[in-house]
Amino acid sequence: MSKDDFIVTPWHVEGKIDYDKLIKRFGTEKISNELLQRIEKIAGESHFMLRRGIFFSHRDMKRILDDYEKGNDFFLYTGRGPSGHTHIGHLVPWVFAKWLQDKFKTKMYFQLTDDEKFFSKPNLTLDETKKYAYENALDFIALGFKPENTKIIIDTENIQTLYPIAARVAKKINFSNTKAVFGFSNDTNIGMIFYTSLQSAPCFIENKPVLIPLGVDQDPHFRITRDVAPKIGKPKPALIHNIMIPALQGPGGKMSASEENTTIYTTDDADTVKKKINKYAFSGGQPDVEEHRKKGGNPDIDVSYQYLRIFFEPDDNKLKQIYDDYKSGKMLTGELKLILIEKINEFLKNHQEKREKARDQVKKFLFENS
Repeated sequence: MSKDDFIVTPWHVEGKIDYDKLIKRFGTEKISNELLQRIEKIAGESHFMLRRGIFFSHRDMKRILDDYEKGNDFFLYTGRGPSGHTHIGHLVPWVFAKWLQDKFKTKMYFQLTDDEKFFSKPNLTLDETKKYAYENALDFIALGFKPENTKIIIDTENIQTLYPIAARVAKKINFSNTKAVFGFSNDTNIGMIFYTSLQSAPCFIENKPVLIPLGVDQDPHFRITRDVAPKIGKPKPALIHNIMIPALQGPGGKMSASEENTTIYTTDDADTVKKKINKYAFSGGQPDVEEHRKKGGNPDIDVSYQYLRIFFEPDDNKLKQIYDDYKSGKMLTGELKLILIEKINEFLKNHQEKREKARDQVKKFLFENS
């Protein structure tokens, strides 16, 4: 792979992603200023992740809004492949989904694909992926979702409901198509080959359109789902994509639950966060203080600034001040890292308290097979 190229699949992200190129490669549509204004008008306010281009691309978002304005409901669906503890990158589509749910008064389904991670991770047992599914569910619940309008689907627990839908989807997908989209080979286990059908199932769990906020790496699954939808008499799922959250070492690739030193987990304590940011967070600063004061830093490649922009500083004015101070050399890398450390630890202290309380609520959220 050349230095200018990149890889984005549901299982592997590598290189510095050019999102304009990715839009063309995947065939999605860039979120325009017109669409941003329309979402803001209907929702009654904007969301900083939209304003900043954290959510940058979509499929059929305009149709969802058209239908909504005509009085036709939609529902939300997102999920998580439970291969380890939740990290801060996983929270991005979930937090945005919560905002969408509140603004559009929708029902929400959250799928935990314990089977897919068992198929795709040779070192994980099915018992382990199921255990992680329940742990990841705590982080989802801790964001403020309510059991009255939010249901958690665990694939191996809810297969009775999912399988009849997945079977109808699977019948309309041929191996040639999945091979072309995912690069499957003769060595690929048949669980992986079938899996897209199961990830499609929640899209059709209700007889109405669905909107899926998700990381853009998961788009290939739903390209296939969208092709299948009219063949089984269902509306095509609409998607809204977020960028990949960089690993601490930045700037290419993405944060990974299986790489401890590249990742901030929601279970990390304050000292661990401080050590990780100080030791590993990629800096856009100069080699020494004198040069930094003279030339300034580059916030556009600095991971600490990017984490503030993506998640931890929702105030646009404060973020601009940090950007300007760092770029001018007024703010040093250590000072920028300190701001991020304080922001993350403040968030995690609150989140971890809610996460513990969620242990007693999980059963209320679990989807019940019909």
